[in-house]
Amino acid sequence: MNRIETLAKKFEDHISLQWQQNLSSPEKTIFVVYPKEDELRLRAKKDLFRQACLKAAHPWQEVDLDDSFPEWMASQDYAADYYEFPDDLKQKLETEFTTHVADAIRARLDSMGDDEALGVFGVGTLFGFTHFSSVLKQLEGCVRGRLIVFFPGSHEKNVYRLLDARDGWGYMAYPITLTEVAYL
Repeated sequence: MNRIETLAKKFEDHISLQWQQNLSSPEKTIFVVYPKEDELRLRAKKDLFRQACLKAAHPWQEVDLDDSFPEWMASQDYAADYYEFPDDLKQKLETEFTTHVADAIRARLDSMGDDEALGVFGVGTLFGFTHFSSVLKQLEGCVRGRLIVFFPGSHEKNVYRLLDARDGWGYMAYPITLTEVAYL
């Protein structure tokens, strides 16, 4: 069994457990943490995770963040100017772009029931534009079922590091990793 299949099996074992509903949004969030070099392998086998949810009688939806930045940038009135003066874009990235990403995820979450799962792919494409921790902060109180974040990076004692490239942040999501038991 390769690394992605191992993660899918661990995910299946976890997702098939009875879901508690009286949890906070971070506690209803599951991070599937994998080495950044496995991004394409994970994408090729993402159906394993969908099948695991369906097998456990949890409907599955997904959102892909890959095109979030180009879509948002195309909607900007002064997009051409930002290419010439990228420093002018920094504040908008920290506020408006972060909200744009959170709104895309929230729109899916709002349409879901308590027994449904939303898989979020493309988190690594946000690197350099916004912090995923800021996006998650805007989603607090919105998760009714389960939010499954496919996270290219690392996890150690509830500290997550996206692409292993920046200081991590603490988050109380349930981690599914290749090497460790969840630390809660």
